[in-house]
Amino acid sequence: MLLTGSFQRSIDEKLRIAIPKRLRAVLECPKGASLFVAPGTDDSLVLYTEEAFSQLAKRLAGVSPTQKDVRAYMRLFFARAAQVEIDGQGRIRIPQELANLAQLSKEIVLLGVQDHMELWAAERWEAYLSTKQPHYDEIAEAALSGPRLEID
Repeated sequence: MLLTGSFQRSIDEKLRIAIPKRLRAVLECPKGASLFVAPGTDDSLVLYTEEAFSQLAKRLAGVSPTQKDVRAYMRLFFARAAQVEIDGQGRIRIPQELANLAQLSKEIVLLGVQDHMELWAAERWEAYLSTKQPHYDEIAEAALSGPRLEID
């Protein structure tokens, strides 16, 4: 599963957001399926399928719980994560606590980010883009300077 793209959306008064049909198809989430929404980084929220959320939990289970930051992250992340159902119209409802955390207002942006989606308040996403985009080349070099990947 590879999620990509940027989608402008509105959030209604019941905190519902429509997941674009293209993303739902890649997610292979039929109506009635669930996603997990949780706190993200940079004041965003993250959305995972059940499978991707389980894989993340397994990865984190392999990290030493004796590290103070690991314990804090796991508490902050999993205690506020919520399972949400995709309704018959392809929408999910964001819990109020998480909507407040990300300061979601009427206009939001939904991003496909490899194995998950990110949900941003539109004005925060625009601010993030304006500060990071001018440094794209440096960010790419730093992100891609790790060990070379073998492609078969």
